[in-house]
Amino acid sequence: MSEGKKKTLSLSRPGKLELEKTVGSGQVRQKFSHGRSKMVTVEVRKKRTYAPDSGGHMAEIKRDSEAALVALAPAEGVSDSLSQADSSGLTTEERATRARALLDAAIPEAAEDAVEIPPPAPEDLSEAEEAAPEAEMEAPEDEAAARLREAEEEEKRKQELAKASQLQDPEEAAKGREKKSHVSAKRLARAEARRAPSPTRRMETRRRSGKLTMDEALGNREERTRSLSSIRRAREKERQKQKQMKASGEGLKIVRDVVIPESITVQDLANRMAERSADVIRALMKMDVMASADQEIDADTAELVVVEFGHNVKRVREADVEIGLKGGDDDEASLVARSPVVTVMGHVDHGKTSLLDAVRSTDVAAGEAGGITQHIGAYQVPTPAGGWITFIDTPGHEAFTAMRARGARITDIVVLVVAADDGIMTQTIEAIDHAKAAEVPIIVAINKIDRPDADPGRVRTELLKHDLVVEEMGGEVLTVEVSAKEKTNLDKLLEAIHLQAELLDLKANPDRLAEGSIIETKVERGRGTVVTVLVQRGTLKTGDILVAGSESGRVRALTDSNGNPLDEAGPAMPVEVLGLTGTPAAGEDVVVVEDEARARQVAEFRRRQRRDARTAATRSTLEQMFEEIREGKASELPVVIKADVHGSVEAIIGALGAMGTDEVRTNVLHSGIGGINESDVGLAGASGALVIGFNVRASRQARDLAKREGVEIRYYSVIYNVTDDIRKVMSGLLAPAIREHVLGNAEIRQVFNITKTGKVAGCMVTEGMVKRGAKVRLLRDDVVIHEGSLSQLRRFKDDVKEVKVGTECGMAFENYQDVKEGDSIECYEIEEVAREL
Repeated sequence: MSEGKKKTLSLSRPGKLELEKTVGSGQVRQKFSHGRSKMVTVEVRKKRTYAPDSGGHMAEIKRDSEAALVALAPAEGVSDSLSQADSSGLTTEERATRARALLDAAIPEAAEDAVEIPPPAPEDLSEAEEAAPEAEMEAPEDEAAARLREAEEEEKRKQELAKASQLQDPEEAAKGREKKSHVSAKRLARAEARRAPSPTRRMETRRRSGKLTMDEALGNREERTRSLSSIRRAREKERQKQKQMKASGEGLKIVRDVVIPESITVQDLANRMAERSADVIRALMKMDVMASADQEIDADTAELVVVEFGHNVKRVREADVEIGLKGGDDDEASLVARSPVVTVMGHVDHGKTSLLDAVRSTDVAAGEAGGITQHIGAYQVPTPAGGWITFIDTPGHEAFTAMRARGARITDIVVLVVAADDGIMTQTIEAIDHAKAAEVPIIVAINKIDRPDADPGRVRTELLKHDLVVEEMGGEVLTVEVSAKEKTNLDKLLEAIHLQAELLDLKANPDRLAEGSIIETKVERGRGTVVTVLVQRGTLKTGDILVAGSESGRVRALTDSNGNPLDEAGPAMPVEVLGLTGTPAAGEDVVVVEDEARARQVAEFRRRQRRDARTAATRSTLEQMFEEIREGKASELPVVIKADVHGSVEAIIGALGAMGTDEVRTNVLHSGIGGINESDVGLAGASGALVIGFNVRASRQARDLAKREGVEIRYYSVIYNVTDDIRKVMSGLLAPAIREHVLGNAEIRQVFNITKTGKVAGCMVTEGMVKRGAKVRLLRDDVVIHEGSLSQLRRFKDDVKEVKVGTECGMAFENYQDVKEGDSIECYEIEEVAREL
């Protein structure tokens, strides 16, 4: 075909016009654990990018490896090798493999020509030789990253060698450079051998190294980021490093002031020292103390641990919570005059309550059961001078000793009531002792002077026996002759009290938090716990937060002795307080605090202290009691006591305790204020106890339960009856007394040997009588040689029940045959007599 003619463009018939595929697919076997595998189809996408070249024509942009070969074409043999590869008809993948090999060979040569690398030091050589096997075992890395790292290492090595060469002689430096150049050549050859790809056969795909991931299979290679586990390990490593520095003394240790109470848990101690609980437990183990994190240790052990860790120790006690609970002394400028507190004391039935009723113009004595006072009461009475006197009435019965002692402690003046017809009695002497112990002045009120047999002079004379010298006899004790029934000389009694109060110069500070003492406690339906409080200083107001013994609460209401509501109560004023969470004991202190948290803390400490003391006392008492019961020395009467007020419970427990002996005693399982409930009956039924109700009754449910369980409930309103009944019951628990009654004596005149019977003594009754079945003693020369019983008593051949004096008889002993003529026989009986307390 001529050149002028145009060649027709056509497609060869068997051939097809198509583009070269950019997607290659294949299958890869993916392996899993336990020998499982799976064939996965993998597609490889080839991306071809075109851009205008220098001539303006579109040209394909080569890949990184081919571009590097083009850039290094001036190097020796690179361009020739590429041209030979093109003319040899190799595939694209084979040409890329050959290009990478030529590039790896060309870069070191160019680096050697550009930079003269000095030989490494001997120590570097040894390190390199030791690291070489490890490097050969490592997985293949990215080639560009490996070359970059090696270049950085070589640069660093050059700097170190340059510094070292400045310190060496020129000759030694030259020798070193020669030696190091030789070693460097070896190292480069070894690294080149590692980087050289394994030879592959033609048309064979190079094997992939490492695990196959979906991103690698799809060609989406992303830069790896640091994992959270790696960050966590780095932080833990840094923490361990800091701990080692702290242990070696390199770190700055913080010394803390550690507060140590009487007992503390291991975890709490570790927190206060800012140490780990495991370290504290380890320190305790070194001291032979095995304790877990939640167990308590004593203060001495905790102090040793704190010193071991290098901290400062600050010891505190649980009782420190009460420090500062009561305020200090008041300034003289803040004190104002207050009313006197007068306690009326004396023997039972001497007219104390009647005298107080006459002063108050009331009739309290008529309402008392049995005509005797069994509760402590507080009242305020106006005086003719315009002031007030606070009277505290105490019981006179012997069982209420604690009440009288409590009244004497909180009083300013004691009015000792003595009946003119009876004179000084037992409880009168006890009241005098209480007043002397409290160091308070005494005013003697000689009552019942209206009676015909009244003798006030005898009363004054008897007071001298107890170191009370009245004014009429040159002493300082005031005496007033009064009659509560006729209301005689009551004004003189009030005048004497007012005079004594002026001498005492009684003052208090009303402008502070209130403090006082509990006179009596009780539980009323609809009101709850009612506490009679005598304010001693400060002012008690509605809404105040107070601590009363082991109980706390907020004041909900205040009432006076007549039941009138009050907003506040000043010093020396008795009031009834409502709002406490529990029932405190009479005689406890009452203190107003700033907040409820402090009140609860103090109350909880006091409850715990009281519980520990009660547990220790009960354990000791029970151990002694069980030991005595086991030995047959003691018996007990369990009782449950419920009363209307705390003072009555206290008096009954004291009276029952006083009746106990070494052989029998009472065991108070439970005592409380209020009615008898099902819990009380259930406790009594489980322990076989007697339930005592003093001025209280059992609920319907409690009565039904008592019938089913067979529990006895006894009600009382007078303490005399309680003590009398319990004394009878306790007397029944006493072992009976054994008494011996001698019946008669006999003398052995002759001894007979009877077949199948043994020796029979022929006797003459010389005194009294002898009974069959009675106890006998055999005496020889007035010495008892046998005690036993008679097996036979005969008169001639007949068995008889008894033989009287002057009569002969025959007697045989049970299980005893050693009888002789001349021996004496004493016949007696044993009888049991009931004992009483």
